[in-house]
Amino acid sequence: MGIELGRIGIWQLEGVLTPELAREVEELGYGAIWIGGSPSGDLAKAEQLLDATKSIKVATGIVNIWKDDAATVAEAYKRIAAKHPDRFLLGIGAGHREHTAEFKKPYTALVEYLDALDAAGVPVEGRALAALGPKVIKLAGDRTAGAHPYLMTPEHSRQAREILGEGPLLAPEQKVVLETDPEKARAIGRGTVKYYLGLVNYTNSLRKLGFTDEDLAGEGSDRLVDALAVHGDAETVARGVTAHLEAGADHVNIQVLNSDPLPVYRALAGVLL
Repeated sequence: MGIELGRIGIWQLEGVLTPELAREVEELGYGAIWIGGSPSGDLAKAEQLLDATKSIKVATGIVNIWKDDAATVAEAYKRIAAKHPDRFLLGIGAGHREHTAEFKKPYTALVEYLDALDAAGVPVEGRALAALGPKVIKLAGDRTAGAHPYLMTPEHSRQAREILGEGPLLAPEQKVVLETDPEKARAIGRGTVKYYLGLVNYTNSLRKLGFTDEDLAGEGSDRLVDALAVHGDAETVARGVTAHLEAGADHVNIQVLNSDPLPVYRALAGVLL
């Protein structure tokens, strides 16, 4: 699998991540920090977080291939890998067709991008691929360290492991809400989940997992929100996270939806790490 990420990491938007937060997450025992929200291809945030910490790994979740060209990203990757060997994983992906005017034949574009990374000297084990559908999951296993699914369930992790086989990395993201009041928790979870219900790559994948048009309508059913943003006390949330590991994932990166993520990282560290 290349870079060792540990069993549990965090996923956080680039603008929220600070050196101070990275140091505390490292001290708590998390294995990796995933930089979300299409981080810049200059990888400046990844370098900042690595400079501020000692051993925690940093990954991008994900650099958008339509936004940053492979040559630029490859140069940034090599700069960071030389400075912090075995601590950085370059996650790339095709993003969403709704947000990209150039979005055409994403599979072909991904293959061409990986070809360019090969030519520029970015090693297979140093990169991962955002992957939801079977074809891209297989590409992730064949051409990168492995797959980084987003907004999926443990059942998706089980299916992805079957496609990948043993060996390639499977590192899904899981949204969490530390809140024991179901209505409050669902309100928090729905506030994030509803955004993705207008994106066809996610809705297609969720239908394949058994969710119905009724689940996907409006801002999402309670059943959908409960599955995609697990909630409850620390032990309940931890069970929702480890369900991915039991289904075949190697590493789960948790995205905390509570307004202040740090207390949640601390609470979950006590039961997950």
